[in-house]
Amino acid sequence: MSTSTLPALATRMAGVTSSPVRDLLALTTRPGVISFAGGLPAPELFDTDGLRAAFDRVLSGPSARRNLQYSPTEGDPGLRELLAARLTGRGLPTEPDGVLVTTGSQQALTLVAATLLDPGSVVLVEEPAYLSALQCFQLAGARVLPVPCDDDGIDPAALAELVVRARPRLLYLVPTFSNPTGRTLPAPRRRAVAELAAQHGFWIVEDDPYGELRYRGAPLTPISALPEAEGRSLYLGSFSKIVAPGMRLGWLRAPRPAVGRLTVAKQAADLHTSTVDQAAAAEYLRGADLEGHLRGLCGAYRLRRDAMLAALPSATPTGTRWTDPDGGMFVWLRLPGDADATRLLPLALRRDVAFVPGAPFYVEAPDPATLRLSFTTHTPEEITEGLRRLGRVLT
Repeated sequence: MSTSTLPALATRMAGVTSSPVRDLLALTTRPGVISFAGGLPAPELFDTDGLRAAFDRVLSGPSARRNLQYSPTEGDPGLRELLAARLTGRGLPTEPDGVLVTTGSQQALTLVAATLLDPGSVVLVEEPAYLSALQCFQLAGARVLPVPCDDDGIDPAALAELVVRARPRLLYLVPTFSNPTGRTLPAPRRRAVAELAAQHGFWIVEDDPYGELRYRGAPLTPISALPEAEGRSLYLGSFSKIVAPGMRLGWLRAPRPAVGRLTVAKQAADLHTSTVDQAAAAEYLRGADLEGHLRGLCGAYRLRRDAMLAALPSATPTGTRWTDPDGGMFVWLRLPGDADATRLLPLALRRDVAFVPGAPFYVEAPDPATLRLSFTTHTPEEITEGLRRLGRVLT
């Protein structure tokens, strides 16, 4: 069969670039590489015993065959009830019918883009921003504009000016332990964002996959819990960072009318999320000590973050700046002068260490001197060694 001429491909893919994080994963799987590239949870910390027991229970009782059958698009009713209770307990009052279970929170982003955006709709994002969100909005044909940020995240004054000028359909942000920077939006700015949304009528899409991975300080109220955000916010969460990404389970909290539209979009995408994984997740939430598991995760990740922060001064040239996150998975660096992290990456890979260059996280005017490091998948000793190797490249 001849392959010399392909039929036409969709033009909307032309501006959607591959994720360098996903591309790097293939290069960093060889033995001996210490990779700070992927935002992955530590596999040795998965609760395999608890999950194995949950799957065993849902596949051994009278409901076993039902748990292998098709299921409602909105999600397993028991799981939606448990998720609503957990969100309510975290200060975000939620009813089960306001929750849609998704195949990872990445699918939630895709459904949001399909439901809320038309080609040419304006989407505002942080700068730098989560790569996969940028892909979703680009695929939807949206016009993506960055909001100026500082060390505390989005600048409310800059946001107010941009809202008036660009008339956005939605604002997307990761306000707690952001990917890629690790920064957290302070409470006054959260309220300012909600007030601007109420005043100008745009949607807030609050992505919160890392919020329960806090290592110091008190939790902040989600933007979606503020009165000004009521009826105009969508809140995304995930099991990937706190239980296991292989289950591909996320959720989306939204106003009920929006849940209906999102459900139709999900029907078109995959009919429903895996029935057996949802049933096992519900069983796990009922029977396991998730809070204890989270304490263990936070304790381990705190040590890994501290090891990275302690090793950075000797691994980086004078004038390097980096974030000091209160939680999450990432430290964001800016090298001094005219450094180019993309050009440094091949040199790092030759020394069996990897990072993600920062330039692809920008919508406009990328800063080539930036890079992202993830600290969660290696022990403190491995992190120290990895930064020693990286230091030979950077200094």
